[in-house]
This record gives sequence, C-alpha cells and structure tokens, in this order.
Amino acid sequence: MKTFSLLLLLYVTISSAFPLAPETEDEGKNLQLVETYLQNFYNLERDKKPHLRNGGENVFAAKLKEMQEFFGLQVTGKPDLHTLEMMKKPRCGVPDIGQYVFTAGNPKWKKNNLTYRILNYTPKMRQADVDEAIQKALSIWSNVTPLTFRRVEDKDADIVISFAYRDHRDNSPFDGPNGQLAHAFQPGEGIGGDVHLDEEEAWTKYERGYNLFIVVAHELGHSLGLSHSSDPGALMYPAYSYTDPNEFLLPQDDIDGIQAIYGQSNTAVQPTGPVTPQACDPNLTFDAITSLRGEIIFFKGRYMLRKHPSRTETELNFISLFWPNLPSGIQAAYENVERDEVLVFKESKYWVIRGYDVAPGYPKPIHHLGFPKTIKRVNAAYSDETTGKTYFFVADRYWRYDENKKSMDHGYPRKIVSSFGKIGRVDAAFQKDGYVYFFHGTTQFQFDPRTKRIVRQMKSISWFNC
Repeated sequence: MKTFSLLLLLYVTISSAFPLAPETEDEGKNLQLVETYLQNFYNLERDKKPHLRNGGENVFAAKLKEMQEFFGLQVTGKPDLHTLEMMKKPRCGVPDIGQYVFTAGNPKWKKNNLTYRILNYTPKMRQADVDEAIQKALSIWSNVTPLTFRRVEDKDADIVISFAYRDHRDNSPFDGPNGQLAHAFQPGEGIGGDVHLDEEEAWTKYERGYNLFIVVAHELGHSLGLSHSSDPGALMYPAYSYTDPNEFLLPQDDIDGIQAIYGQSNTAVQPTGPVTPQACDPNLTFDAITSLRGEIIFFKGRYMLRKHPSRTETELNFISLFWPNLPSGIQAAYENVERDEVLVFKESKYWVIRGYDVAPGYPKPIHHLGFPKTIKRVNAAYSDETTGKTYFFVADRYWRYDENKKSMDHGYPRKIVSSFGKIGRVDAAFQKDGYVYFFHGTTQFQFDPRTKRIVRQMKSISWFNC
C-alpha cells in the first residue's frame, strides 16, 4: 500500500504541453503561483517572502522538494516546467501535509452502519442521476468492507453531501470553475465525514466536464479515513482521470487501504481489483501494442505506457486522458502509417484514431473488415507498411488484410505456426525497423519477415530500459 495525502487534482492536459519556464517574462507570475501553492498545501509560512529572506531559500526549496517528491516529479527544489504544470491543475483546498484539523492519528468510524444525507442538488444534473452517482460511489466502498450506508432525510447523518459556492463557512472556500473541485472531512463529529462539491464546476454523468461519480467516490474515501495514494492508478491518487462508471473497478491499492482500516468484506469470496502496471515488473504482460507517430504505445487495462525512442523514461497514462471515448481493455491495435491512423479493437468492435481524436462513426463491427461473424474478437494485429498488408491474429490462426483493396486476402485464415514459427498464441504485436515483434505472456519474439525466421527471444519489458 502506498503513502496517502488529502487532495484532489484534475489531470486533463496532454503531457507534452507545458507552461512557460520561470526564466521568461512570466517569472513573477510563476513565482507567485509556487509561493501561494506551497503556502496553501505545504505549510510554507504566509507572512514571509521565503525566497528573499536569509535562510528562506532553503525552506522554500525544501517545501518545493516535498511537493515534487509526493507527485513523483524530479526532485530539484526548483520550479521547473513539470512542477509548474502540476501546480496549475485544479485541486481541492485541503493541505497535503500536516495533522488533520479534527482528529489526530488515523481516524475511523467506530461503527460499520453509517447514514448519509444529500443536502441539496446541482441544477446541472437530474436529481435521479445525482442520486445514482452517489449511491454507486458508496457501493464501491461497501462492496469491499463490512460498511453499510443508509440514506436518511431531514435529520442528522454521519455523512452529509452538498453542493456549495465559494465561501461556505468551513474555512475552505471554493474558487470558481476549474479550481478547487471538492473536499471532504475525515471521520468525526459535526462536519466530520461531510463532502462538499463546488457548485460552479461542470458536473456530469458522462466523460465531459467532471464526472460526479468519480469525484464523489474519491471524496468518500476521505470521509472514511483515507488520505491520498501515490499509486497513479488508485482512486485516491491526486489526479482526476475519467473512467466509465459502468466499467469502474476499485483498484487493489484502494482496497488494501480501506481494508486496513475496517477489515475485509463479509462475502465468502474477497473482491480484488486492478493493479497499476509497473514498466519494469518482470511479470508484466500487454493487452495490445502499436506504434504511433514514432512512439510505441503499450496498452494494459485502462492504462497505456508510452515509449518514445529519444527518451529513456517510460510514461504511464490513462487511455481516457488522450481518448475519452475509447474503452479500457483494448485487445489489439495497429498503425496505418500511410493514412496516419491507428485502429484499436475490443471484442467485436473497432475504432479509428486520428491523432488525439476518435474518427466519427466509430465503433464499427469487425466483420466490416471481412471477418466472418463467428469471430468475436481479435487478439493482436500489425500492419506491414512496405506491402500494405495487415495481419490479424485470432487464437491459433491469422488473417491477412489488404489495406489498399480494403478486403481480406483469399486463402486465409492460416495457422500461425505455419508462417511465424512456434510463438504460440499472440497477445500483442507491432512492427519496427523491418522486424515484427510478437508478445506471448512475458516473452517477446523478434521475427524477420524477409527470412521468415525468429531471430531473437527477449523479455516483454525489454523496451523499457529496465
């Protein structure tokens, strides 16, 4: 289980888009941003100019390093581009460090049967949709613990959920759209356990704006005693990332955290959740792999790992950060370099991606490509840009598709072993520098299509400089 701290961020911009460095004409503006941020969230004294006074520079750098370490940034003690970008994200107004104002130690509810009340509603959503989002958010915590939640009206409740404007008399005023999204109070009397949502945000039940279910589920974790996780895939991680509520599964890190407080659920079979992929995990496998404008994209669950040939580090992102309309669990993908498109597959459907946009009119059924309707999914695919042929792998067979004629070639499917050797069933594949790389579990085969031979066998994670 990871370290926790209390805040909520929104991470919605493309990772390559950074603000101006502090050395530019915006130096004063950026310095003010950093100072205010550290004062608000990292206990930097407000009545001083720490970067100007004797010894203050060391305090300022120390606080900045503390913030950088929490977010997994390079710890420089300087307001570099990545640090400024993180500081500009909307977030809640509760500090990331220091003792909680109501209960010292590790607060928890001293009972398992809790009540909740919805004090008011936002006009931006139907009341029924608000009720559903909150009920679903509560259920993700009750499903993995002995906790139960019962709604009450017109009486005191353990957890009161409300929408509020600006200064709402709890010493944590909201600051308008796209600023502080929400905050919650850890277990305790009075305001303890309550959830406050900024009424000025664009609340929605969909992927646009701020999905109410995702935000409330996160805040309820605080209401139950959790702070923030440094696991980037956890619900309690500071960064907001949209996940389709119908596909959401509580990550294992959050399950471990809440069960450490309240114990396991009363069900016979204990629930488990997804684990955030680690690039150098020797047991890591992939759902699909494709090239994309010079990068290699490795899909795993709701994540993708981006590997650029000129960078040593591997970047982990949510798929929804780039393509909110794509599902998680992509099963196959390939790039058509000539058309600057990537096709991704899940079950019996496929989508076409052009840059950061999903092409209109998708998803479409895979049988539009020429598959018989008995084929319900594609396991892997790659496209040979020199021949215009795309290879689709299904179980122990493969099809060949002509990108120019937009039809399947005759004489297929064929056995994989007959053309590619003993590589087993293919989990993922892509082509690079004339070679085809086939992935089977934690093993990777480098195949030379010119000699039709496997020339090397490697670990699947060999691309990550582990």
